[in-house]
Amino acid sequence: MAWFVKLERGIVDKAAFDKQVPAHVAYVKQLIAQGHQAKSGYWAERGGGMLLFQAESMAEAQRLVEQDPLIQHGCVAYDLHEWCIAVE
Repeated sequence: MAWFVKLERGIVDKAAFDKQVPAHVAYVKQLIAQGHQAKSGYWAERGGGMLLFQAESMAEAQRLVEQDPLIQHGCVAYDLHEWCIAVE
């Protein structure tokens, strides 16, 4: 599987965003259970974050991202990239 990165920018106020955090956490745990090796976090200065995960293709990665509650509820804008690891 390839690695993908969803870079997020918050587009709603913190209160609206925080309402979706529990569902987002549950979704990331679901991705982990499905073998996508997902990791999610936010920037220390706030206002955005990142989801790192594995998928079979860009099409699957896009489908997975669109199922994230933060996307479904319009909390973040994002860019999705395939990450090619150069050094392990």
